[in-house]
Amino acid sequence: MKRPWTLFLLLILLVLLAACDELGTADAVDLSERQIKVVATIGMITDVVENVGGARVDVIGLMGPGIDPHLYTASEGDVSRLREADIVFYNGLHLEAQMASVLELMNESGSRTVAVTDGIARDILLAPPEFEGAYDPHVWFDVSMWMSAVETVRDALIELDPASAMTYRQNADAYLAELQELHEYVLEQAARVAQEKRALVTAHDAFNYFGRAYGFDVRGLQGISTAAEASTADVQNLARFIAERQIPAIFIESSVPQRNIEAVQAAVRSEGFDVTIGGQLFSDAMGNPGTPEGTYIGMVRHNIDTIVSALLAGE
Repeated sequence: MKRPWTLFLLLILLVLLAACDELGTADAVDLSERQIKVVATIGMITDVVENVGGARVDVIGLMGPGIDPHLYTASEGDVSRLREADIVFYNGLHLEAQMASVLELMNESGSRTVAVTDGIARDILLAPPEFEGAYDPHVWFDVSMWMSAVETVRDALIELDPASAMTYRQNADAYLAELQELHEYVLEQAARVAQEKRALVTAHDAFNYFGRAYGFDVRGLQGISTAAEASTADVQNLARFIAERQIPAIFIESSVPQRNIEAVQAAVRSEGFDVTIGGQLFSDAMGNPGTPEGTYIGMVRHNIDTIVSALLAGE
């Protein structure tokens, strides 16, 4: 199974090397007369680039609604889009695990690739021991941390297209103000739930930054990456925790199979306690384009409203 993927990577390398002459002259190209061609990996980054870049950018998002970035692999079409982009934005911190080799090859070839988490101080990142010494990549669930990603995108676009620097600064300032309001909204909504009731149980451990920022005890059935499989013992241990704490609701995720959390619900029932599924949360992917949840702000508001409503309903 490894050989086809190795050959595919070699093909990618050849394609990238063939474009080296073009990439090497990118600094000399005046981009002020056309839109900046941008590729972003996850929807949350696509949304940031659209807000900061405005009309100056033409953004392609690789991973749409319901797509799990932990398991996503680049297609041949993706490789073409990446090669044609003026700049590529990705999360980093091993979120796009299967695409790491592609992004590394692009870096080596001289392409402009930017990890939006690079501006976040490493001493405030979470490094769960079960994640093999790496950092938890789900930083967007702490809105105050995600504001750093906005600044990183702004600075990268200014460096690429200095003629539009004022536009990028103004757009970023306006968006950062919205995110500050969002952060305060989440704090206010979380405060409606008594501290002892602030327990968030989901399919995988995507919400640890959310828990730290907004005061929730977060438990996930799977680990930080959905590539990790949950065992029967994992299900039973989580069910015992829910029953002992009398947690009224648990939550499914849009990018993780629902059966995982339904198994927990059944196990809780065997412990003599009934827990409801409080709704669907958006974790590694946003909602459909054109819906409120299809934006980062709408996604975060949906999540906190769903969590608080379900937990308060159990009182």
